[in-house]
Amino acid sequence: MNKGKENMLHFINEVSFVLDDVSLFLDTHPHDKSAMAYYNKYKKIRNEAIKEYENIYGPLTRYNVNTPDWTWVSSPWPWEGE
Repeated sequence: MNKGKENMLHFINEVSFVLDDVSLFLDTHPHDKSAMAYYNKYKKIRNEAIKEYENIYGPLTRYNVNTPDWTWVSSPWPWEGE
């Protein structure tokens, strides 16, 4: 995996962890406006990072496949190496 791709995936994972953590806090503090603003900020950052990743490398999940057929993976799988 090239370093740029690896760094982008790492960043997406970090931001996803932030969202998971904040969502747990919001489960017990649903009216905390600053926590909700923090969640929305990082949700936007994550969505932008995923969009950037997918523009370069293709879909991260099957839910974002946008091709005329089901051939959405054209590079080796991560466990196959590059």
